[in-house]
Amino acid sequence: MSLRYLCASALCVSAISAMAQINAEQPVPAPAVEPEHQIVKFGNGSSSQSESDELLQRFYFDQFRHAHDPLAPYFMFMSKDSKLALGIGGVFNATAFYDWNGTDNASGFIPYSIPMTRNDAQRHRIGTTVGQSAIFLRLFGKSTRFGWYQLYIKGKFSGGGPGTYNFQLSKAYASIGDVTAGYAETTFSDPAAQPNTVDPQGPNGELGETTMLVRYMHTFKGNAWTVAASAEAPQQQVPSSSEAIAANAYMPDFGAFLQYQWADGLYHVRASGIVRGFEYRDLPTATNHRTLGWGAHLSTVANPLPATTLYGAVIYGSGISSLNNDLSNSANGLDMLPETSDPGRMNTARSFSWYAALQYNYRPDLYSTVMFSETRLLPGQLSVDGDTYKYGLYGTANLFYNPTPRLTLGAEYNLGARKDFSGDRRWVNRIGMTCQYSF
Repeated sequence: MSLRYLCASALCVSAISAMAQINAEQPVPAPAVEPEHQIVKFGNGSSSQSESDELLQRFYFDQFRHAHDPLAPYFMFMSKDSKLALGIGGVFNATAFYDWNGTDNASGFIPYSIPMTRNDAQRHRIGTTVGQSAIFLRLFGKSTRFGWYQLYIKGKFSGGGPGTYNFQLSKAYASIGDVTAGYAETTFSDPAAQPNTVDPQGPNGELGETTMLVRYMHTFKGNAWTVAASAEAPQQQVPSSSEAIAANAYMPDFGAFLQYQWADGLYHVRASGIVRGFEYRDLPTATNHRTLGWGAHLSTVANPLPATTLYGAVIYGSGISSLNNDLSNSANGLDMLPETSDPGRMNTARSFSWYAALQYNYRPDLYSTVMFSETRLLPGQLSVDGDTYKYGLYGTANLFYNPTPRLTLGAEYNLGARKDFSGDRRWVNRIGMTCQYSF
């Protein structure tokens, strides 16, 4: 526990001191279009350089882009009037890792999945994966009547087990003006405020959920503020027992956020919220019951000092375990738990998570990040078994190098821990390396 508090205290002090120095007026360059970008123009008509740059810039800026997502495609097709652009690209990601003091069959470093029983035959493991490799298609256009519109489809090769890979749809959505519809990141999340890691899973305090949704998102006040609201398809994880079973959700999830941003949207502070509706059936009384879950999420990515980037988030709520990077790995589900006094009755389970990371750029093509993250299940008066996950810890220190703008090499050390309500606790270590190329 002393190591946990030492790491947490150090990062909190750094984060607080950094936040105090944030200046919304500091000069920070906007994301630039790569000078070697290959563009093929087709059709009739002409366009100015500023119109072409504006269209290209749309490929580089995304409120929900995670560090693991591919860069804008290297080869793009653009109409000569700069009204339409098509990019087809992807990312190759090869990762190798070595675990000791305990292992897990997953390629991601997941504190929830740490085995709590020591197995001397599985104390070490060497693993490799290309499971984060992905391809995507993005179409951007500009309509006189509706303004900007886009279509985005992405799929990735996720590991289906050691040596096996399945191609899965990651995102598929369409946007017209301020409205987005399709399979996209939940509005409750903030992928842009999540740091880069060699580990494909990332910190256990992250929110990671992709779902069908309809979202309205509007930026105003000279690109300083953004507001969003959405209705989302529920993907709940509610356990079933001999006393109570999950029922179908009776309402969509409703998410929203308010964000203040600066430096052309590179940095921001975001406050997000979500409301979820749960229904279950009490078997002894043969009755259905409904209850609400909710979540609050405060996140940021900022540039407090030269060559330094701060990432951080705090998430608290009830009935949001299935949205959490760690708790969503429960086989039975932790969004709801039975009440101790009446097992036929259930209620939403509270949880708390946070992460803080400091990234330092030694030079534009070389940077490192130190991060700590924690997730806790807070059942209160609800019933849990002794082998139920109580909290998980996740620590990371890494180094990334970009020999070219498209090639990334990385090395990382991970430290993870899981503690159950029985008091059992296990620590696991990992070192990993990655080679990534976006095209």
